[in-house]
Amino acid sequence: MSKFTFPSIKETNELSRLRLEVRKFITECINNNEFIPAADSWVFAANPEFSKKLGSKGWLGMSFPKQYGGNERTALERYVVTEELLASGAPVAAHWIADRQSGSQVLRYGTEKQKLSIIPKISSGKCFFAIGMSEPDSGSDLASVKTKATKTAVGWNLEGRKIWSTGAHLCNYMIVLARTGPPSDKNRHEGLSQFLVDLSLPNVNIKGIPDMTGQRHFNETLFDNVELSEDALLGEEGKGWSQVVGELALERSGPERFLSHFTLLDRFINEFQNKLLKSGSNIIGKLIAELQTLRRMSFSIASMLQNGESPETQAAFVKELGNKFEKTMVESLREFSNIIPLYEWPDQLQNLFEDATLRIPSNSLRGGTTEIMKGIIARQLGLR
Repeated sequence: MSKFTFPSIKETNELSRLRLEVRKFITECINNNEFIPAADSWVFAANPEFSKKLGSKGWLGMSFPKQYGGNERTALERYVVTEELLASGAPVAAHWIADRQSGSQVLRYGTEKQKLSIIPKISSGKCFFAIGMSEPDSGSDLASVKTKATKTAVGWNLEGRKIWSTGAHLCNYMIVLARTGPPSDKNRHEGLSQFLVDLSLPNVNIKGIPDMTGQRHFNETLFDNVELSEDALLGEEGKGWSQVVGELALERSGPERFLSHFTLLDRFINEFQNKLLKSGSNIIGKLIAELQTLRRMSFSIASMLQNGESPETQAAFVKELGNKFEKTMVESLREFSNIIPLYEWPDQLQNLFEDATLRIPSNSLRGGTTEIMKGIIARQLGLR
């Protein structure tokens, strides 16, 4: 039976000082009315000007090489900044995917031209990315994608559609997983490639998908015979699956998987800590204990990524447990409405709670469904 571990990593004094610096910056921004804290801010709260401000502070592209406009800081330093921004409900959605995973993909697999063109813009908060993996009727089965890229005399012709493209309507680029060749009998993942697609190109059509809150952060992106240049290919032709696997570890392991609605929990405790009965205090204590465990696991994964490891299974574990934690948290706070009626909750706290209630169902979809995560974990443990 295969095993996987989460090495124990302690926060250094340098990281603690950085954390305090970020908290001071956030407090100043809130006091200056630069943003209103929001739940699920990495998906819903996009503020390009705030992204530029983070870029000017050196807090985007933190681990990217300086020769491409990055800051060459550690993955753990980036983790600390990310965690503080999420916990405060800062508006980070615009740059989130570019900074979290797309920039790293370009650095790892891109040509020198692609790196020099894209990475400095990501680091300065001026270039945003969407994910082009999932498709209608495919779910989380990426091997079944039908989007095709066909070679032409001058490059590639892209045809197909992608769904759940978070924030695509605000983005400059999308990394698209497309089929460039047939799968083999033994390996369904063969024949897949990744492409760096400029979303301003002709015949790219982005349609918003409204959720239960009426917002359109999800999109369906259609490619109707889009002409791509030869250098739109990211990495090697036919190696798209192996490239995607590493990208998914970045997508699934971060603190956004359990801190999406932390600002709701934090505000609830600050507002009602003196009214909570003993049983209520026990529930809150259990939530905080689970949260601390998830933080340690996620922090450990950041350390593995920093060391060049590929903790795909650990990432799936954090993603799955994080989904459960956020659902349990919202359900627990709903139970408190029997003790503290909702009409006694401040307006902003009510709004955060209502938004969280409507958005929680989609959490299990983002980054791969619960069933897919369990399958990855079971396979690593030798159970399937």
